[in-house]
Amino acid sequence: MPIVTQNEAQALLKKVLAFSKADECEVILFGQDSANLRYARNAVSTSGGNSNSTLVVASAFGKKLGIATINEYDEVSLEKVVRRSEELARLAPENPEHMPALGPQQYQPSPATYNADTAAIDPRFRADEVAKSLRITKENKLVAAGYLENTTGFSSMMNNKGLFAYNNYTDVNFSVTLRTEDGTGSGYASKGFNDVNGLNISAATSVAAKKALASKGAKAIEPGKYTVILEPLAGLVLLENIINSMDARSADEGRSFLSAPGGKTKLGEKLMDDRVTIYSDPWSKELPSSHYARDGRPQEKTTWVDKGVIKNIHYSRYWAQKKNVHAIPEPDRFIMEGGNTSLEDMIQSTEKGILVTRLWYIRPVDPQTLLFTGLTRDGTFYIENGEIKFPVKNFRFNESPVIMLNNLETLGKPERTVSVESGINALIPPMKIRDFTFTSLSDAI
Repeated sequence: MPIVTQNEAQALLKKVLAFSKADECEVILFGQDSANLRYARNAVSTSGGNSNSTLVVASAFGKKLGIATINEYDEVSLEKVVRRSEELARLAPENPEHMPALGPQQYQPSPATYNADTAAIDPRFRADEVAKSLRITKENKLVAAGYLENTTGFSSMMNNKGLFAYNNYTDVNFSVTLRTEDGTGSGYASKGFNDVNGLNISAATSVAAKKALASKGAKAIEPGKYTVILEPLAGLVLLENIINSMDARSADEGRSFLSAPGGKTKLGEKLMDDRVTIYSDPWSKELPSSHYARDGRPQEKTTWVDKGVIKNIHYSRYWAQKKNVHAIPEPDRFIMEGGNTSLEDMIQSTEKGILVTRLWYIRPVDPQTLLFTGLTRDGTFYIENGEIKFPVKNFRFNESPVIMLNNLETLGKPERTVSVESGINALIPPMKIRDFTFTSLSDAI
């Protein structure tokens, strides 16, 4: 099935609902066309494309729910998937947390998640852009592994209580790892945009090349607490865990860093530095996202942390009803406000510290303090008296982003950043932080 318009999606979903005999029926239709170019060892290795769509039917009889999926759209298949979901619903036990279907919702106009130039990307464009990256790689006598992917997609939902929602989107993502020929130096860059006109593959590759060359011959220094400068990509993989962990139920049940004694939460408490403000805004020009959540609730601009104070936490519909509060859904993307200090100025103001390009292999240690462990990667450098002195071997760290955001020294200008591991997009500033805990050295490059 090709990418469908709002009118086409609405017509198809109405047809599906017409087959329903359930008390409640919700139908979700989503799909995407994506294409990619992958390269390794300075040569293109694969070029591919993928087009897929899925129809999900959820039927409910009281609190008994059945779900079935299909990717065929003739009338026989559509009726078949509805009947299958109804059969499963009749066999299912009652779900005490089942929520009735939402009625019609008031959505603000769709944000600018779709860009025609991104949707028009073709094989020639991908080949030309990768050629630019490889040219820079070879000029610097480096070895590249990279990935360029563009996606055009849509999502829609409708139920028999009158709800209908639709959104279309585009994305283009690029990542590259550059190694020195002897394998002792490594640099990395990753960029993602809705609008391809924001993507500069040559600039990203040049940054990765500079880091790869500079990181050759890394020295070992003692682990411990250091002042660190986290570039946006490094900060993102820690900050996204704050947003992901701001679930109201986990906080109420004592399983979260937002849990307080006596079954209370830390909502309204100041937990971070005054300069920390984190919010989500589907209508952000730099970081647009869907105007409705997965369960059909409208998304809205929401401040999660305001000047260090926890202002909101996100709720499932069930938990919001149980607690009798306004149900704010989890955001798709988030923005952290920053300052005006450049990365260069951060380095120049540092007497002794570590510049970190990237953190990876992030794993939880203690959810109640939001303590994580992981490793530095692809360019870690020792700073002394305002200058980068030499590359250092990678570290393992143990750190909580909450503690980290209490140890802020300086914030830079936010940049759009994408985590390849999670797919999360965010606007994150570079951060200078004191007393960041490195626990051991790693021989990995």
